Amino acid sequence: MDRNSIIGFILIGILIVAYTFYNQPTEEELQQIKRKQDSIAQVEKLVKEQEIKQEESSFQVVGEVASSTSTASVAESFTTLENNLLKLKLSNHGGKIASVELKKYKSYDDSPLILWEGKGNNFGLQIGQQGNILSTQSLVFESARTTDSTVVMTAQTPMGGKIDYIYSLSKDNYSVGFDVKLNNLKSSLGAPEKINLVWSEDLIANEKGRRFENRYTSVYYKKVDGDVKHLSSSADTDTEEPEDALRWVAFKSQFFSSVLITNESFSNVKMETNSYAETSPYLKRTAVNIPLNYKGTNDTSFDLRFYFGPNEYKTLRKYGKDIELHKLIDLGWGPIAWVNRFLVIEIFNFLEKYITSNYGIIILLLTIIIKLLLAPLTYKSYVSSAKMRVLKPQIEEINERIPKDKAMERQQATMELYRKAGVNPMGGCIPMIVQMPILFAMFYFFPVAIQLRQKSFLWAEDLSSYDSIASLPFNIPFYGDHVSLFCLLMAVTNLIYTYINMQNQPSTSQPGMPNMKFIMYLMPIIFLGVFNQYASGLSYYYFVATLFTIIQTIIIRKFMIDDEKLLARLEENKAKTKKKPKSKFRQRLEEMQKEQMRQQKKKKK
Repeated sequence: MDRNSIIGFILIGILIVAYTFYNQPTEEELQQIKRKQDSIAQVEKLVKEQEIKQEESSFQVVGEVASSTSTASVAESFTTLENNLLKLKLSNHGGKIASVELKKYKSYDDSPLILWEGKGNNFGLQIGQQGNILSTQSLVFESARTTDSTVVMTAQTPMGGKIDYIYSLSKDNYSVGFDVKLNNLKSSLGAPEKINLVWSEDLIANEKGRRFENRYTSVYYKKVDGDVKHLSSSADTDTEEPEDALRWVAFKSQFFSSVLITNESFSNVKMETNSYAETSPYLKRTAVNIPLNYKGTNDTSFDLRFYFGPNEYKTLRKYGKDIELHKLIDLGWGPIAWVNRFLVIEIFNFLEKYITSNYGIIILLLTIIIKLLLAPLTYKSYVSSAKMRVLKPQIEEINERIPKDKAMERQQATMELYRKAGVNPMGGCIPMIVQMPILFAMFYFFPVAIQLRQKSFLWAEDLSSYDSIASLPFNIPFYGDHVSLFCLLMAVTNLIYTYINMQNQPSTSQPGMPNMKFIMYLMPIIFLGVFNQYASGLSYYYFVATLFTIIQTIIIRKFMIDDEKLLARLEENKAKTKKKPKSKFRQRLEEMQKEQMRQQKKKKK
């Protein structure tokens, strides 16, 4: 491995660490979370007070109607709408979806997987009339099942208006139709100025690694003519009001989402997230306020639909490529996302067709296939490293002949040796750069791959979460309170790989980088801290990939490259080399080196 390959490897580590810290809460955010943990009771009290105030203010239009139709005077009852994938409970209080159960999935404690339910679930219309608000959340709805797959929830508004919520659910579908019909609005409410849809949920923690799950939980939204964005997942509180028109808004967690979709667009949407303490059964409270496109007519309707389901790439693609629900899954940016979409996911899905019972084997085969695809680049990188290695004695002779304080002369002499021998110092850098998108693609893919959720392998109970072979009685900063064996194995193999490569490096061949070996050996230790909390499937992949690379290196060195023949070829190149005109780049490089030497001499004086 030459200097450029080493630098590329270091950059990979730095970027991974930087990404991890970018997604970690800041010190200010941690203080906010701590304050919230200390005052969770007060927060819950405030939420309840807000709910009470909302119900009290919802009938400012016609006071006497509240006594006859408000939810306070009628017991709550539920109507069930379900297929083989979903089970919805529709409440007569507000006509809302009271809870959503995903029937094919379980929570980490093997209980039914519920996206949200309870008093933290609020959904309804706020109909404005001359400064007063009528909230449908305080209306009592009557349910009527028109077909096996359709339920109509109907409520009467003050003075004779009518509101219909029409829910429809087809077989083998995560999509729920939601049509809103408002009749006789002007006659019953005067002249409503606006209609807002208000939706808030307490998202339940459903995964083993709560902190990791929370990192992927927030409000997401899709711009009509743009990309998918989201509120901060690490901040204790975040709000946003996009100026762009939106196609959908979603309450997303690590593996599941609740999405509200319109066939037209939403504008001036207000969004908010608030984190709960770690002791709470909830991750975040998410909320949106959506002004609907009301044109002031006496009768109006809105054609909406929900998606309640898994964040699975191929599943989300089925619900309309134009609305891009699949972008709820963060597969990385630019080339990294392309690698995941067109290589990693395709290979993974292909293997999944034939191997359904052991995802550890799928990851192993995925690793081998990718490493074989990269084998030509690995070989090219090794050849470049081998050229540097066989020239090691000559480089060390240069270092002994030229004192350390003449670093520029050392570098010039080394570069001249490379030029004569026909060695390109950048030869190992290009293969490394080509491989970087794949390395990062895996970093994005494994934590969001729902196929690995609750799938065990060896000692790992859940490949989508960390594997723990020992729990610590204390928390180690940057590491955590448990020992992940796959992470430990990954760090050890990286140390071995680093040792093998550093043995090939001249001891003082890196001018200006005296701490290179220390940095290289430090990187696996940093990885140990970074990946201890990550998905064990990711650590397992990097462990197998590094082990495979070590084996490749040994095979190439023992059977494919003869150091003596390679050195003889380089010596032949030196003998044949004629003095060529210096390139403009080389001229500029030498001028810079000379200027640096002049500056160093001035400092000594």
